[in-house]
Amino acid sequence: MASLLIRFRDAVTDAASLRSWTVDANDGIIATAGVLEGFAGAGANDATLLTAAIVATVAGGLSLGGAKWSEEAAEREAQLRVAREEAAQLALSPEDEVVELAGYYERKGLTAELARQVAEQLTAADALGAQLETEHGIREVMSRAAPIWSGVTAGVAFVLGALVPLLITILVPGRLEAWAVLLAVIVSLILTSIVSARSGRTTVLRTIGRSLTVGVGTLGVSYLAGVLIF
Repeated sequence: MASLLIRFRDAVTDAASLRSWTVDANDGIIATAGVLEGFAGAGANDATLLTAAIVATVAGGLSLGGAKWSEEAAEREAQLRVAREEAAQLALSPEDEVVELAGYYERKGLTAELARQVAEQLTAADALGAQLETEHGIREVMSRAAPIWSGVTAGVAFVLGALVPLLITILVPGRLEAWAVLLAVIVSLILTSIVSARSGRTTVLRTIGRSLTVGVGTLGVSYLAGVLIF
């Protein structure tokens, strides 16, 4: 439990994690609202809309969480494979690996002598870590829990986003529901876009504009599809 709290604290203070969570939450908002608008356009009753919202929330959260877990698990396996290969090369020809490391720093602009010194010191401190970072850009091999954490957080973020249109379906009368969902989606996307832009130090207005274009466009097309089908 303590490790999960530490991981959550670190993620909350990490800009990349916050941006990823806001993207996943936006997916939940847009996907679930799109389903609702499509059913609303087809003239579905309140019970059908509520069922559709719940199913979209559950299925979407599980689908996104599973996809993120699978993606990160595959990445971890690739990192472990590369680490094993580098460890074998270090055991077989450590001097060649030092020379290779020194060459990397020479290409970065260091003199041959200084590059050699840097390579030797890094190898003495952590030979495998130095090779993984310089050759493959791997600063730290992903932990066993990282793919699970990634999948769970992605699924939770999606569900939190999907709760916005879902709650509208529960609380708002049917005749106002489509407009209420649209308004809630716009407000939610603006808020998540501000968080994403601030964490990534990007332009707030452009981020909001992109999110609203995708979100409102998706809802409009979904509603039109429902109208055309029925």
